[in-house]
Amino acid sequence: MTTDDKVDAQLRRALVRYRLIEDGDRVLVAVSGGKDSLALLRLLALRSRIFKPKFSIVAAHVRMRNIPYRADAAYLQRLSDDLGVELHFIDTAFDATTDRRHTPCFLCSWHRRKALFALAQELGCNKIALGHHQDDVIQTALMGLTFTGSFSAMPPLLRMERFPITLIRPLCLMRERLLSDYAAEHGFQTTLRPCPYEDATRRHDIAQIAAQLEAMSPDFAASVQHALETVRQGRREHGDESTTTLL
Repeated sequence: MTTDDKVDAQLRRALVRYRLIEDGDRVLVAVSGGKDSLALLRLLALRSRIFKPKFSIVAAHVRMRNIPYRADAAYLQRLSDDLGVELHFIDTAFDATTDRRHTPCFLCSWHRRKALFALAQELGCNKIALGHHQDDVIQTALMGLTFTGSFSAMPPLLRMERFPITLIRPLCLMRERLLSDYAAEHGFQTTLRPCPYEDATRRHDIAQIAAQLEAMSPDFAASVQHALETVRQGRREHGDESTTTLL
């Protein structure tokens, strides 16, 4: 099985298992410029050409003016044009001195998400697709256990309470190494300047711990995935829908 076949199979499995996309959906794809979001853009663009479910996509790249993170805007535009996807650029910023309770990473993510929500509503999108893969999901679960004492994670589908928007994560069943292979085979150009905080975060440390745990047990990722599915099933049985009051 080729890398393309593996990626497509994992995408279809996630879409069907979690009912991420349905007929009539209009999806805003968040494109950061990294390999994961570029893969997501290409995969959903190709999938949208298939008759069922019939859905449409647009894409958006958020530029944070006060963070020295930079993607190649011209390349993102060319890739989107080649895929036949309308691409929007959003410029925003935040002042970290106004909120000492949260890290710059949290604030940056919060403001990026806020900008995406505003654009999605403006463009008539009912869903926003994010490029989080299975490694992201697992690391988030470990961070919750370690720092908050809760086994929470990035759900594949998350309905918002205050907005008519649903967040979806179509790459949630894919390992990062598979996406790296996919990006290499398709010649994706990633960010020109990475985020200066990416190696100085709790997530970076947890990623190293997760790698050590997987070295100890090759079934580590599958075990965590199974545990998360069990927690989600329990919540569904108790009528706890996947919703949040974010923003």
